[in-house]
Amino acid sequence: MSERIVQTAGRDQLGSFAPMFAHLNDDVLFGEVWNEASIDVKTRCIITVVSLMASGITDSSLVYHLQNAKAHGVTREEIAAIVTHATMYVGWPKGWAVFRLAKEVWDEAAPAATEKERYQNTLFFPIGEPNPYGQYFVGQSYLAPLSTTQVPIFNVTFEPGCRNNWHIHHAKSGGGQMLVCVGGRGYYQEQGKDPVEMTPGTVINIPPEVKHWHGAAPGEWFSHLAIEVPGEDGSTEWCEPVADADYQALK
Repeated sequence: MSERIVQTAGRDQLGSFAPMFAHLNDDVLFGEVWNEASIDVKTRCIITVVSLMASGITDSSLVYHLQNAKAHGVTREEIAAIVTHATMYVGWPKGWAVFRLAKEVWDEAAPAATEKERYQNTLFFPIGEPNPYGQYFVGQSYLAPLSTTQVPIFNVTFEPGCRNNWHIHHAKSGGGQMLVCVGGRGYYQEQGKDPVEMTPGTVINIPPEVKHWHGAAPGEWFSHLAIEVPGEDGSTEWCEPVADADYQALK
């Protein structure tokens, strides 16, 4: 006879506050569903881990179910293959997040995630490498080419406090640039106008011959797509850095 799953966490933590929820958790979910005989417990553990991973849940509940999977025979090699396979369908950042927890559960200490790695896990696009135009930035920025044919598109990421210098996109005709925020929080400002806050989904259209700057909000990471608008004889003129006092006045 197979081991019977018994759960008391619902009553232990919520028995007096939410008795119906505690009953459904302990008696129905774990008492009936988990002990239903048509699927073995190891398979249920795998299904549960993948379901939580697909939902983006990487808190203590996933740790519990990873531990449960290990306790019911899922090996290190199997969990690595399971998470790798699921990553192909549910997304790369979710795979990274689950692997960090799985390495700890299967007794292989995971290195502490850096601030950059934690931020990368929130993005759909890669951060890329240190920006080759870094001399025109205050602070550290990164550049990831996404498209270099037809319409050039780059993901530009700014560490907290990083911003580029004032600059102008020149063109005889056409030209300019579009910015699309894809992560964090930042600002765009045209000379003589108030700064515009940028959060995921914000779109900025920059005409040619307009002096401007953009970068991270103080204390926050920031990423935007930079889309080059085709134009005749296009060039970029880099100017002076944004004044520290003006930047620090931002919130």
